[in-house]
Amino acid sequence: MEAEIIAVGTELLLGDILNTNAQFLARQLADLGITVLHQHVVGDNATRLEELVRAAKARSELLVFSGGLGPTADDLTKETVARCYRDTLRFDQEEMDKITAFFAKSGRTTPANNEKQAMVPVRGKKLPNRNGTAPGAWFEDEGRYAVLLPGPPHELIPLWKEQVLPLLQPLCSGVLHSLTLKVTGPGESHLEERVGHLFQSANPTAAIYAKTTECHIRITARAATPAGAEEMCRAKAQEFYDILGDCVYGEDDATLESVTVAALQQAGLSLTTAESCTGGLVARRVTDVPGASEVFGFGFVTYANEAKQQLLGVPGEVLKRHGALSPQTAAWMAAGARRVSGAGLSLALTGLAGPGGGTPEKPVGLVYLAAACRDTIFIRKLGLGGRSRETVRLRAAQNALDLARRLALGLPLPDDTQTVAAARLAEEMR
Repeated sequence: MEAEIIAVGTELLLGDILNTNAQFLARQLADLGITVLHQHVVGDNATRLEELVRAAKARSELLVFSGGLGPTADDLTKETVARCYRDTLRFDQEEMDKITAFFAKSGRTTPANNEKQAMVPVRGKKLPNRNGTAPGAWFEDEGRYAVLLPGPPHELIPLWKEQVLPLLQPLCSGVLHSLTLKVTGPGESHLEERVGHLFQSANPTAAIYAKTTECHIRITARAATPAGAEEMCRAKAQEFYDILGDCVYGEDDATLESVTVAALQQAGLSLTTAESCTGGLVARRVTDVPGASEVFGFGFVTYANEAKQQLLGVPGEVLKRHGALSPQTAAWMAAGARRVSGAGLSLALTGLAGPGGGTPEKPVGLVYLAAACRDTIFIRKLGLGGRSRETVRLRAAQNALDLARRLALGLPLPDDTQTVAAARLAEEMR
């Protein structure tokens, strides 16, 4: 079955509202094995909406609408779709009673224009909405189907799961299962070089989605049963694991920070941070994880040189000789943060996020990352230039979390990692 998603609302066209419904619906349809051919956004205009509906209906067996079911004069989705699917609407007293009760709960009377929402299909089906005043609708016309859903996500999502899925499942042949691998380290082009040949299969399929700080590999399999599709995805995923190894840090809903916190818990390590250019971003990502308090007590944001000296004990001589943007300063920051906090592992970042201030020797995007763990300090030089200030900060934080993950799990470190014995820091890094 092929489908199209149509979001109705001028506010969507103007960018006043983010169309998250389309993302939800696309994923739900994919899970049913339904191919989405197109996504559309159309304003509250009956003529343009009817033109789109008739064209989409000719192409696709299923149209899924969100929005345009309100009580105002410009909410015309239901009337327009009914006409395109050779159906009419009738007044439903049961729905009107629900609408009246909805307003009565808050001590309000029901506006007259809400009677419009009680109009339901004659040949099709109404889809009761327990979270709002607008019921959904289901239309059928010679093997072509249309589903109308309210716009607010807190209404659309439960209505979809409770009312629409039972109607669609008998129409679908086979099922899809998807699995997403989360990859950090190699960028999209390098990833393509290493595993490009694995994207050639037709079932399961696999595709790369490049994000700001990492890449996702989405694997999708079609089979007769959910278990069969899941087994196919798992076998394909193993092919990626065999090549990428620990560059794959997690799957599906996993985040690098959640995986890192779990690794620290498993290793019995506590964490602290000393951040300059990232301004507390690493600490924020760590503390976004429920249960992070088990491994994270506090961190430092030492933006100024004075703060690096006073809070972390970075020697003034080091700052004077090498500058704040140097491997020496990063190493001292990491050592100082671990000493002051008593944590088992510390992360330190100092760099130049830009957009100005760079020199040929120290360009924008140069970041030094250091970690102090047990008796060793680990240092990496990151070249993140050519990007926005925010992207430099995000990528620096990503590298820091990945370094913590690898140290906690005992995984191999990047080839460019330098090490310094903590006991010889003063001697080697001055």
